[in-house]
Amino acid sequence: MKKVLLAVMALSLAAGPALAATVVNRDAEARTLIVTEGSDKSELTIGAGESVDFCPGGCFVTMPNGDREALTGGETIEISGGAAKIR
Repeated sequence: MKKVLLAVMALSLAAGPALAATVVNRDAEARTLIVTEGSDKSELTIGAGESVDFCPGGCFVTMPNGDREALTGGETIEISGGAAKIR
């Protein structure tokens, strides 16, 4: 029984990041996204060439150009030329 419980916990931890959204900044300068999860709003700064996982439980994201999108997890946002595209 202990082994089964440990296996389930390990799988749960491994599956968590797979449900998160990812942002990749292909620009030569840092970019900032505004992330709203529930009633919490925060700024997420992504350095040049950096990739960050975020938003594991769904959120709203305000892109560098002001566009706002709803994410459920699993999406990838690519920032290039100051513009963001969701893939």
